Amino acid sequence: MTRVFPFSAIVGQDEMKQAMVLTAIDPGIGGVLVFGDRGTGKSTAVRALAALLPSIDAVAGCPVNAASEAEIPDWAQVEDRTIVSKPTPVIDLPLGATEDRVVGALDIERALTRGEKAFEPGLLARANRGYLYIDEVNLLEDHIVDLLLDVAQSGENVVEREGLSIRHPARFVLVGSGNPEEGELRPQLLDRFGLSVEVASPNDIDLRVEVIRRRDAFENDHATFMQHWDAEDSALRARILAARETLKTMKTDDAVLRDCAELCVTLGSDGLRGELTLLRTARALAAFEGANAVTRQHLRSIAASALRHRLRRDPLDEAGSTTRVTRVVEEVLA
Repeated sequence: MTRVFPFSAIVGQDEMKQAMVLTAIDPGIGGVLVFGDRGTGKSTAVRALAALLPSIDAVAGCPVNAASEAEIPDWAQVEDRTIVSKPTPVIDLPLGATEDRVVGALDIERALTRGEKAFEPGLLARANRGYLYIDEVNLLEDHIVDLLLDVAQSGENVVEREGLSIRHPARFVLVGSGNPEEGELRPQLLDRFGLSVEVASPNDIDLRVEVIRRRDAFENDHATFMQHWDAEDSALRARILAARETLKTMKTDDAVLRDCAELCVTLGSDGLRGELTLLRTARALAAFEGANAVTRQHLRSIAASALRHRLRRDPLDEAGSTTRVTRVVEEVLA
């Protein structure tokens, strides 16, 4: 089987890699939206993320990756109920996927051969406790977007059709990538992503040379290349697991909460999702860096990722969203 390119070996794109690592530490941050030109490593990073993520404990034969026998849905016929360690699921949602493939539907084969009404799980069931990846997310059909919005809000997939009434948990981190030249993302779905990052082709010659060098080594000296970078990925995985433990005791002063609120009010972001995402992301970053408490520097480091996609359009301000966030951060956190 062909190995994916190691996450740690990706050159540059630090903001994108940081966002993905932080959602691995705290999935409650929400999804990651990666917008940029073709050939900038968006899909490569998501594939590499699957190999990087720590494993999960789940019932071996459960279609929704239940953590224990008690969590297995009533409709699931699970013969092997052994608790095993398995890779964190990273599931692709193709642009042409039908609604039945996404949410699940009647198992036609069992209906025809046995005359039984049985549920065939969809992609949302497989993505539970993991990641759901959508390439070219801005081209996703509207009715599929509506489905994802409902499930992302409730954490549960509900299927009512063909005489079936099915419910199952569907808690996943949504990762989307796209090219902004091919269309904008619906505001309702855009707001569901916890973090938004922008990627671009590097202009630095030395950086581009390093990209070529590593890709060439991956293809032509695979064993040696993977031996080195597997060790790097293992070290990063260990840091993620340590950060998850640190996160449980992370301290946050009221001054940091006030900073979060002031940043969002000054930027004019709608609702309170901006403050909550800022706080969770800053806490995850602090845990990843081994700090005991969140500081203003942590807020500075993640403010653009957490807020750039939550800004109202200002026709009188021609600056990009990243520039606007950076400007307000300098004013508020001076």
